[in-house]
Amino acid sequence: MLTKRIIPCLDVREGKVTKGVEFKNNIDLGDPVEMAKRYYEDGADEIVFYDITASSDARGIMIDVVSRTAESIFIPYSVGGGLRTLEDMRNVLLAGAEKVSVNSSAVLNPQIIAEGARAFGSQCIVLSMDVKRTPASEAVPSGYEIFINGGRKAMGLDAIAWCKRGEELGAGELVVNSIDCDGVKQGYDVELTREVARAVGIPVIASGGGGTPDHLHRIFTEGEADAAIVASMIHYGAYTIRDIKHYLQKRGVVVRKTD
Repeated sequence: MLTKRIIPCLDVREGKVTKGVEFKNNIDLGDPVEMAKRYYEDGADEIVFYDITASSDARGIMIDVVSRTAESIFIPYSVGGGLRTLEDMRNVLLAGAEKVSVNSSAVLNPQIIAEGARAFGSQCIVLSMDVKRTPASEAVPSGYEIFINGGRKAMGLDAIAWCKRGEELGAGELVVNSIDCDGVKQGYDVELTREVARAVGIPVIASGGGGTPDHLHRIFTEGEADAAIVASMIHYGAYTIRDIKHYLQKRGVVVRKTD
């Protein structure tokens, strides 16, 4: 059985880690370098860093923060936000990231996925999708629609169709961000994650809604996720990564040990 991964997410705005609810009403929480180091020492399997306003502000990613964070941790590190070109990807990888995450830019220019996979390998390319439940329609038959620009703009694009397309273009992993569940701490969108996991053959990472260790148990067992992103539940001190892993181990989920 493959080991399930626990991945802290650092949403960064103006150089500070921030957290909101349903992609809105964000508050600043701390320094990303210090928080990444703390989570690494607590047993995180990977770290995800998102510059959450780079796309909506039409600017490049904060490469200095990326570089300083990379220097403080020794686990896989994925970076996204405002990556529009191969040069943007190359700069992030040279700054210390192992993976680059594309979201809005990939929806607007799907070939960036293929170009990145050819240049750096599929293992480096993560397709991140911001998804919201909508009434099923001809354009969005699954009832799950893709949004871009930090959840600000609906694209009339079906999430299941898009995840399949992303895999075909060469993405090595998928991150499924549920806008509906984001920051609410009532559990991940199990149905959405399971639909995506069954539609593709690459690893699927669930994001949005984690509030208790049982939520991770559900998303790994019922949602069939390969990994889960955590944010609020550890940022606010309700649980540590060690707490989560110990709970999952007791419930029979295979995770990398922290001790």
